[in-house]
Amino acid sequence: MADKIIIATDKAPQAIGTYSQAVKVGSTVYLSGQIPLNPETMQMVSDEFEAQVVQVFDNLTAVCEAAGGSLKDIVKLNIFMTDLANFATVNEIMGRYFEQPYPARAAIGVKQLPKDSLVEMDGVMEL
Repeated sequence: MADKIIIATDKAPQAIGTYSQAVKVGSTVYLSGQIPLNPETMQMVSDEFEAQVVQVFDNLTAVCEAAGGSLKDIVKLNIFMTDLANFATVNEIMGRYFEQPYPARAAIGVKQLPKDSLVEMDGVMEL
């Protein structure tokens, strides 16, 4: 197996558990789940869904950049939401951050997320 390189940046929330922000193996980067924490305060950015989604994409952007890539290098994105009625909002906001060709994606409804976040995203990036 290729060496694992741990990716870390202070421009995204620090890990709040036993995980790394991302791990690079070869040219593949595995991005841990990001919730809408402000990286400076480690507090939720807002109670509003749209603001939470924007913060999550900003956090993912920071980790991608720390790994030497960008959001355009994400090949698989997983989106976890506590209310799938927000699916259209996610699509609209995602359109601000991604251009075609879009990554493969899953949108998954869950009962609860860490710190009572309304949304969490993780993914895989290929450099």
